[in-house]
Amino acid sequence: MRTFIFAVMLGAAVSGSAQEQTLKIGQGTNLRIAFGSCGYQDHPQPVLAQAAAMNPDLFIYLGDNIYGDTDDMKVMRAKYAKLAAKPNFQALKAKVPMVATWDDHDYGRNDAGRHYPFKNESKEIFLDFFGEPKGSVRRQRPGIYTSYTVQQAGKTLQIIVLDMRTFRDNLKPYKGEVKRDRRYFYDLDYAPYTADEQDSTLLGAAQWAWLEEQFRHPADLRLIASSTQFGIEFNGYEAWANFPHERERMLDLIRRTRAEGVLFISGDVHYAELSRLDAPVLYPIYDLTSSGLSSTWHFATPNAQRLEGPIMENHFGIIDLNWADADPSITLEIWDVRGTRRIQRVLRLSELRF
Repeated sequence: MRTFIFAVMLGAAVSGSAQEQTLKIGQGTNLRIAFGSCGYQDHPQPVLAQAAAMNPDLFIYLGDNIYGDTDDMKVMRAKYAKLAAKPNFQALKAKVPMVATWDDHDYGRNDAGRHYPFKNESKEIFLDFFGEPKGSVRRQRPGIYTSYTVQQAGKTLQIIVLDMRTFRDNLKPYKGEVKRDRRYFYDLDYAPYTADEQDSTLLGAAQWAWLEEQFRHPADLRLIASSTQFGIEFNGYEAWANFPHERERMLDLIRRTRAEGVLFISGDVHYAELSRLDAPVLYPIYDLTSSGLSSTWHFATPNAQRLEGPIMENHFGIIDLNWADADPSITLEIWDVRGTRRIQRVLRLSELRF
């Protein structure tokens, strides 16, 4: 078993303006992070065994970690118990520290936002399941957003875990806005907000203020865990593209704080892909989506920002960091349930600089 100190499990979370939680993981100059989303608790999930075999230093759950979909918290707890009882989950947990955010199905309802009436109750069940200390700052405020830092080889990795549910306003129903666009051959659920509808929010005022504070902390690489996709174009389902003013606010915040090294990982859509968003006066923003620990989908939506994928089979993501190079490397990968690497893209840290 790998030796690690997981500060949140030990109750060492720091409140106030400091970095909130510390992870002492990794050895030497290399760090491997695995991640994934969308695992149905009644499915066997052999992909977790594949992830464990890769010997990651950390596993990040990106949401839909179970499919709760209930207002009955007894049912919610029972579904978490099903995941906890899985031998593959137990083996991964025994070997690898875990951090997590949620998405709609483990939050409580499909596509739910801030109006879900049992969000406080489901929050406590979520935090209990992932071992959050009783006195942590994460339990003391609304939502489940938090951050972690990893110090290794003289470098700082910041892991920012967003909450895309607790504060999100209602989605805008689709009313045929792109009906003449032949790329949208399927039934769309939602439309993007327009410039005159900017009272809508994804993160909420408190989380935005906290995020700005996090961006002002020194870090070489900032890994942002977002349960829904950041770097894709509008697809009619849930994504940052439904709130274009909020996505632009994120880009503006990165510019304004000069936060370098921002890289997104995301889930939700039941397939894998790598997207790249190019914006003025900003380095490229990459978004590696890993969504399909057990869930699958039958088509991928249009995405002009897609560089790799889609991968429709069950899979998980890997990020390998090598701090030893003069220009450290960041290797982005998707591995399927058969143990086959399906996506690989090597970035250099200098590419994520102004």
